[in-house]
Amino acid sequence: MSSTAAGRERTDLSLTGMSCATCANTIEESLEDLEEVDEAAVNFATERATVHHDESLPDEQLVEAVEDVGYGVREESLEDDEEDADLLAQRRLAIRAWIVTSPILLLMVFMWTPIDPLTGFQIDVLLFVFATPVVFYYGRNTHASALRAVTNGSFNMDSLIALGTVVAWATGVMVFVSPIENYAGVGAMIMASHLVGTYLEDRAKGRASAAIEGLVSMQAETARVVRDGEELEVPVEEVDVGDELVVRPGEKVPVDGVVLEGRSTVDESMVTGESDPVSKTDGDEVIGSTVNGSGLLRVEAQKVGNDTFLSQVVDLVEEAQGTTVPIQALTDRVTNVFVPIVLTLATLSFLVWFVFPDAMRAVASVAAPALPWVDLALDPLTLAIFASVAVLVIACPCALGLATPTALMAGTGKAAEYGVLFRDGEAIQTLKDVDTVVLDKTGTITEGDHSVTDVVPAHHAHADGGSLEDQDRLEDGPGDAADRADPAVVEARDLVRLAASAERGSEHPIGQAIVDHAEEEDIDLADLESFDSVPGKGIEATIEGQTVAVGNASFLADRGIEIPERTEKTVVDLEAEGKTTVLVGVDGDLAGLVATADTIKDDSGAAIRTLHDRGLETWMITGDNERTARAIADQVDIDPERVKARVLPQDKIEAVRDLQEEGKHVAMVGDGINDAPALKQANVGVAIGTGTDVAIQSSDVSLVRGSLAALVDAYSLSERIFSKIKQNLFWAFVYNALAIPIAFVGLLHPVIAVVAMFVSSLSVITNSARLSRLEL
Repeated sequence: MSSTAAGRERTDLSLTGMSCATCANTIEESLEDLEEVDEAAVNFATERATVHHDESLPDEQLVEAVEDVGYGVREESLEDDEEDADLLAQRRLAIRAWIVTSPILLLMVFMWTPIDPLTGFQIDVLLFVFATPVVFYYGRNTHASALRAVTNGSFNMDSLIALGTVVAWATGVMVFVSPIENYAGVGAMIMASHLVGTYLEDRAKGRASAAIEGLVSMQAETARVVRDGEELEVPVEEVDVGDELVVRPGEKVPVDGVVLEGRSTVDESMVTGESDPVSKTDGDEVIGSTVNGSGLLRVEAQKVGNDTFLSQVVDLVEEAQGTTVPIQALTDRVTNVFVPIVLTLATLSFLVWFVFPDAMRAVASVAAPALPWVDLALDPLTLAIFASVAVLVIACPCALGLATPTALMAGTGKAAEYGVLFRDGEAIQTLKDVDTVVLDKTGTITEGDHSVTDVVPAHHAHADGGSLEDQDRLEDGPGDAADRADPAVVEARDLVRLAASAERGSEHPIGQAIVDHAEEEDIDLADLESFDSVPGKGIEATIEGQTVAVGNASFLADRGIEIPERTEKTVVDLEAEGKTTVLVGVDGDLAGLVATADTIKDDSGAAIRTLHDRGLETWMITGDNERTARAIADQVDIDPERVKARVLPQDKIEAVRDLQEEGKHVAMVGDGINDAPALKQANVGVAIGTGTDVAIQSSDVSLVRGSLAALVDAYSLSERIFSKIKQNLFWAFVYNALAIPIAFVGLLHPVIAVVAMFVSSLSVITNSARLSRLEL
């Protein structure tokens, strides 16, 4: 269980007893009938239910809702063991069913060949004797499932199998009182084949969900903890927040934490998809389950248990696998009416063969000579049963039910390997339809790590025609005693001291850059007496009795601070170089300006060009000034006409909405925090970060790698996953569309039908599993 919002919770249930998508729909409807449940999604392929509900709703009521419609819920602690035991039990049941069915095959050989060691009566008796335990004892779970479905007012796959096998078995009784072909053995073969097919299908479904098992298996099992000065090896579950951990070369980092001491490289490919190791030293964050390189690290544990980043990733992938894709709504509608339609067609096939045998023989005679199992000389009742049973068996909608969830399982797991986390299936379908990508600048196109490049006191800005190059030394800081004695340097240091002291209360990257610069220059900062921030414009603080304002020109102008023309010229020149400037005012007068620069990420330009090559339109929306924004846009090939600058965080929503009103399908890419409203407004919100910094709870798609190359991967993955879903649905529909008419006209043997049905399901699972081997 995991909390999702104030007063709301998400509960995951592991289910038993489902045989097809109809069962999943029945459980889903039962859960959603509870007043406290907002939404329930039941995944037939993973046999799990994801329920969003009021926190006041006890788990017991959810379990009761499942059990009320005849299904079960596994205890979480026994889940894996029970699933293994279920598969083993299915295999034993299938093997034993075929052992008892084997004599039936021999008897059928006697019926179809000149060899005749037994009389017809004896063969009929033996067929009945061997078929009865297979149909009713070994097939008891199938009949129980069918009865459960009928009791709930619905029909499922087991309903069709149960009805088909019972009808076929019934001919083994009728043969003693009427001239009819004995299909009791066929009923046994159908049930035995069904049991084998169910086992193979469940085993294949388990393999399709191996992505989750792979993620879970990455977690460290033990940790070296320093307690009372001693180094102890303990299970990772016993690590507490604040523990000091020792991570030796080649070992996994046990939990999320921060490096206390040491220097090494860490392989973070399991969460980012990047193969290059990442350097780590004092103060750097490390992610649990990543692999340490050649150095020794001492790490302080900060997140443990379910709070670790990998646990969140596993949780998110599981949730995505349990959701649906909009296209699946069509499948659900078809599935809900499919079985009743099949029952109608089976009844109709029985009637037309029984009432109009000559007409149906004429139709079937076109292909009958090439099919050894078709004997049109049989009596009308036998032919009617033969055709109707084949229709019942061949039409099971298993492949339809597996088409979407198996592709989601394999695709979302593979995406996680590339550092792409999809929140749900809808995000996958929507992302592939995007035609416009809106990019935030700071932290998305650029590194988001500003550093101070220029410090210019007010009267130095282009004073006496001096160039910016003449003023570079003002930001470099004192290098020796001569520099410290330079009045200009002293004035610049005081400007930095005031600006940095004010910015200590701000979390903006530019403010942090000024504070970091002050620390690098050993400038002592003053205490804040008051602090106020205006998002997107600037801050105002009281320091040592002085009112210090740091922000853009309009922010200072609002406070009555005049900006000289020469300062404006300096700002223009700096911003033309792609630098961001903030003005500093003290007690109503301009004190100077500080310029910072943010480095463009290495792959931003290439990723944006790739998006252009794929026909996507890119926009940049930023709170930075126009000149800096255009300078950055020019370097990454974004059209200057598609740059929106000086946009406040709350106004980014309007910018996205304007594009949507033009008919564009928009993906908004930002840091997931300041851009959260715009991410929600966009058709697809994409949060970008680095490792644990990515806000995976605030977006539809999260890019753990922190680069726009990951956005290209996400777009490609959405196309591949959705393409696989469409392939699965197409072949599942085509299979039924072609097979039902063949069965209807009496050309499909019921046993071949049941084998074909499971081949169809396995082909869908296998096709989906190919996503796990996908290379971008």
